[in-house]
Amino acid sequence: MIFPASLDAWLKRIEQRHPQHHIALGLDRIRTVYRRLDIAPKCSVAIVTGTNGKGSTSAMIAAILKAGGYRAGLYMSPHLMRYNERVCINGVEVSDCALCEAFAAVEVARSQKPEIDLTYFEFGTLAAFWIFARANLDAWVLEVGLGGRFDAVNLIDADVAVVTAIDIDHTNFLGDNRDSIGFEKAGIARTGRPLVCGDKKPPPAFIQAVNEIGARVLYLGQGFGVEESLGEKDYWRFWRQTDHGRQQEKRALPALPGCHQLDNAAMALAALTALSDFSLTDQVFNQGLRLVSLQGRLQIVRDAPLILCDVAHNPHAARALNTFFRRFPKEGKTTALFAMLADKDIEGVVRCMCGVVDQWWLAPLPGPRGADTARLRRALAANHIGAEKIREFPDVASACREADALLRKTDKMLIFGSFITVSEALRYYETPSGQ
Repeated sequence: MIFPASLDAWLKRIEQRHPQHHIALGLDRIRTVYRRLDIAPKCSVAIVTGTNGKGSTSAMIAAILKAGGYRAGLYMSPHLMRYNERVCINGVEVSDCALCEAFAAVEVARSQKPEIDLTYFEFGTLAAFWIFARANLDAWVLEVGLGGRFDAVNLIDADVAVVTAIDIDHTNFLGDNRDSIGFEKAGIARTGRPLVCGDKKPPPAFIQAVNEIGARVLYLGQGFGVEESLGEKDYWRFWRQTDHGRQQEKRALPALPGCHQLDNAAMALAALTALSDFSLTDQVFNQGLRLVSLQGRLQIVRDAPLILCDVAHNPHAARALNTFFRRFPKEGKTTALFAMLADKDIEGVVRCMCGVVDQWWLAPLPGPRGADTARLRRALAANHIGAEKIREFPDVASACREADALLRKTDKMLIFGSFITVSEALRYYETPSGQ
């Protein structure tokens, strides 16, 4: 069997069979190849899903474990700049060589008779599992790609499951209401094992599903939570319900900006507390929270003018972006560099951001799912935004160049709408032409 010689060649080969945007939910195909590979974890596994916040929460869990001296594998998607971002061990992206070796192992197993067809995400998930199984890890931290019940990572039984938020997204696959989406996310729960839920008003279908599964559910605001600020600048208060009553713990603010990250941090702490395999001190929790990093989440790439990138791509995330952005001074003009996928709730995202944006710069996204600027214009018009506030660009990089030329020091620019939008912007700002 002849294998590609580089990671790029491997990714092109996998994508030619199944483009990244092709989604085929279900576990039968991947389970067959998983069994052929014989890569079951021999350590604790945390699985994290949710409409938003799952990446941040996963990163915090892994960072705290690293601070405690444990070896944690972190699997996330999608990536922003390099595929290697998806597979990290102790905070370090795995090498091209490691990924190529893993892809080869998956390809050999997939090609056994009967041959199994895998999607891009399934292939990459099995490769991550193969790497983790050989890395002598203390924990696997796995972020769900889509939904939960039929997502590839749900092959594995989670020792602790986390559902960060339940809101409307991926309606083509999960349904168009919180009940159906909540039911799908409840699928990562396991009988008798802890499930941490960060949705403050989970839909009835979710509650019923996790109760029928028999998971030990900890709800944000009931079993654990964030105490109101006591005016301490660098700390917050995490509380959890114990057999001896409510216990408060002073914790460092997470390095990821935004008040919504406190809920994510609380979920990470609750998940780790629910596991008995780890001995974690106050110092370890604080160090992990201070050192956690994740690109594209309220990421400031320039000051004066302020340029901020965020992967917000649904109304739930846009509301958090709006709240965060209102903390900045109102002087100067605020520009939104806006590009989204066509199958998202573009009108809903625009509605959430109208109050903080003065002018809208639109760019199309590449690929079959990318929305063109005509589609974005219709969403703006539906929110009563006039043509005088809109400009169009051929791509995100062109808009970034225009910003370099036009924005004043007191101006601000929000770059948001998709992982792809942020990826293209970061590529611009990380190259000499973007300096």
